Amino acid sequence: MTLSDFFVQNPRFAVAFSGGVDSSFLICSAKKANVSVKGYYVKSEFQPKFETQDVLKLASGHGLDIEIIETKVLSNQTVSANPADRCYYCKKLIFTQIIQKAKTDGFSIVCDGTNASDDPADRPGFRALQELGVVSPLRLCNLTKENIRAFSRELSLFTANKPAYACLATRISTNQQITEDILKKIEKCETALFELGFTDFRVRVIGTAARLQITPADFGLLAAKRSEVSQILLESFSDAVLDLKTVRLTEGHAGL
Repeated sequence: MTLSDFFVQNPRFAVAFSGGVDSSFLICSAKKANVSVKGYYVKSEFQPKFETQDVLKLASGHGLDIEIIETKVLSNQTVSANPADRCYYCKKLIFTQIIQKAKTDGFSIVCDGTNASDDPADRPGFRALQELGVVSPLRLCNLTKENIRAFSRELSLFTANKPAYACLATRISTNQQITEDILKKIEKCETALFELGFTDFRVRVIGTAARLQITPADFGLLAAKRSEVSQILLESFSDAVLDLKTVRLTEGHAGL
């Protein structure tokens, strides 16, 4: 099946829209194909401000019909307790809300941006999507992340080269309680580092300390900005360390 085939067979559906590479490509492609499509963005404590800004920017630039759903994921005690399968409970919570909103608007099908490069075994949230009957057109059409970035450039989407990003909760060690205060500290640090020129990195939290993960491409920038980086991290955390292991920054969020 091609994506065009999917659109012909499903001329009306909703999209769980995050402003990331995958869901942006899906909703913009559907719009271009004259599909009756609406995007739903869930704004919670786990999403940084720039994600909301990207959603609004894309919607404005491409004439997208979107709705922002505000929710408090930390009100769910299982989510805030941060077990190893936290993503399952979080996805169940937010996609249930999306499905309810979409149903009210007359959409019987809800799609997400999971693609063929995503590994279900590595993402507990996949189970929630399957249980709720969420459809993943990009995965069904065997489109990889590389394909999607290339096609996004053809559509002139500013998200084409956007780094992979997972929610702020993924920065906190499993079984460490997630609080809004910790999330705000992480977002503050990552925003400041982005302004310094870092583009693909994570500020992870272990206890009260921060562990910075960057890609080898930014080692030179880190050496040049070492004192500024230290100041940024130590303003919010008791200690700061650099992770020198091979880093994997594309941890999953079930295609959102």
